[in-house]
Amino acid sequence: MYEAWHSVRWPQVEMATGPVDVVHATSLIIPPSRAPLVVTVHDLAFLDDRARLTSRGNRFMRRGVVLAKAHAQLVVCSSEATKSDCIAAGFEEDRLRVVLLGSDEQPASLGEIAATKSELRLRRPYVAWVGTVEPRKNLPALVEAFALVAAADRDVELVLVGPQGWGPQLDALLGPLDETVRARVRAVGFLTDDQRRAVVAGAAAFCYPSTKEGFGLPVLEAMIQGTPVVTSAGTSTEEVAAGAAMLVESSSPRAIADALGQLLDDASLADRLSSAGRSRAAELTWARCAEKTRALYSELAAERSR
Repeated sequence: MYEAWHSVRWPQVEMATGPVDVVHATSLIIPPSRAPLVVTVHDLAFLDDRARLTSRGNRFMRRGVVLAKAHAQLVVCSSEATKSDCIAAGFEEDRLRVVLLGSDEQPASLGEIAATKSELRLRRPYVAWVGTVEPRKNLPALVEAFALVAAADRDVELVLVGPQGWGPQLDALLGPLDETVRARVRAVGFLTDDQRRAVVAGAAAFCYPSTKEGFGLPVLEAMIQGTPVVTSAGTSTEEVAAGAAMLVESSSPRAIADALGQLLDDASLADRLSSAGRSRAAELTWARCAEKTRALYSELAAERSR
């Protein structure tokens, strides 16, 4: 099927679209193209561990890697971490370009924060996390870390925002916790964008100890809200934070708990990280991302016209 797909001529595509200078596949869904092809690779976590995707997703994404290596003139990586993964996966380094993603989200208002807290009955200070529940998000370590934080007589909750994915199951994670600690873990599930922004903005800290990300939009979105961030060292989220977050060893619940404890106990530290996060977030906009991407199109179009 691979050979047939890419040996076929596609005149109907050209008639439908007109002349095309560059085709950009913004994920590993690779279209047939006789124009120069740009492919964005957000992450290759599924190559490290098949459990990070469903079996069907693994087959699909792995085929996309094969097609991108064979046909893309340029490969856009969402972070230096992803670029390193692409090199390890056999992509030619001279075809790789790093373009960090961005966000144009706006800070939630005080009224939005108050209304959402009331709606969700969030009455204590809390640590927020956002994502789909899946193995690489490292929720077992976060839950264990929160239990350590709560055991230190801190009146704090953990608020988990996002849908259940393909594991681990939250009930299984929370079951071993002491009953009083378990009662302070609030799995609120999927929220609207406005609710999510308000929950993150109202948090005392945002914790994102993922073991593998292509970029880490939740970290950027938390910094936009001015919420102090704890995230994983040595990953793409460290690049996103660029010194504006507390970095921890993601495999160590104790390290995560210690960082959260510092933020919860030290208002001046939290204020410094809040300000630094807002400043860093202002650098990562979709306009900047679009401009850098457009420059890649111009690079390919100029090469084609030579």
